[in-house]
Amino acid sequence: MTGLCEGRVVIVTGAGRGIGREHALSLARHGAKVVVNDLGGAVDGSGGDLSPAGQVVAEITEMGGEAVANGESVSDWEGAKRMVDQAIDTWGRLDGLVNNAGILRDRMLANMSEEEWDAVIDVHLKGTFAPARHAAAYWREQSKAGKEVSGRIVNTTSVSGIYGNIGQTNYGAAKAGIASFTNIAALELARYGVTVNAVAPVALTRMTEGLGPAPETDEDREAQAPRWIAPIVTWLCSEEAAGVTGRVFEASGRFLAVAEPWVRGPSIDPIDDPTLLGAAVEGLLAEARGNTGMNGVTGGPPQNLLGGS
Repeated sequence: MTGLCEGRVVIVTGAGRGIGREHALSLARHGAKVVVNDLGGAVDGSGGDLSPAGQVVAEITEMGGEAVANGESVSDWEGAKRMVDQAIDTWGRLDGLVNNAGILRDRMLANMSEEEWDAVIDVHLKGTFAPARHAAAYWREQSKAGKEVSGRIVNTTSVSGIYGNIGQTNYGAAKAGIASFTNIAALELARYGVTVNAVAPVALTRMTEGLGPAPETDEDREAQAPRWIAPIVTWLCSEEAAGVTGRVFEASGRFLAVAEPWVRGPSIDPIDDPTLLGAAVEGLLAEARGNTGMNGVTGGPPQNLLGGS
């Protein structure tokens, strides 16, 4: 059980199934001690069951690693603190946080309810903020006490958020917010020895199995296997990744890529007469690249890739 993350203590949220489970197992294989957090709810966030987290803990224990189960809701402020405290109380430290937990309540905008919006924003956006905030406070205290800190936060965004996907205004808005959160938190926490990055997974899980056509071949199924997301997350949690922060990595069984951020495109001098803007805007748009589709390419038709966590 020696490896890239030997002796490091890492929390993985939503780790009872799918992508989060792969993160927890990979981190454990590389020597990390893992807090396996999972509320154990349905895809829409309803219900709760600690057994999925317990099963992953059992798998890690059987391979000779160390892990504990945690059933807190990531969007609960005090629950998120208890989760961070559990890692510190159990092993005396915290080195990494992987924010992976998520739910889906897909609906076209004109039909979306307030509850469907609130639930998704709460789990994804607040559920990233709350654990990260408590972990950041711990690392800040350690740094101010003169202790060496090598903290890691790895968030989960989505191509649905950074590129856009029909029927997911709630999920996409949350995931785009997480990408921006990652960039800003990276700027704030660098002084304390903490890096903050994000991954945008493309994988077939119980959350994403209904979002696109089912894989038709063994090659397609392998390319969409959740295990392909874990290597970059494991590396980002390691000491080797100390020089990488504020970046978003797309990961799948087909590629590993860096998502490039918003940039300023063509510009002109300001115009104070709105009646003159028609021709000016037409000229700007003619020079600008088109919006990026779900395939990550500008100017092409949208593609319905899997983008859940």
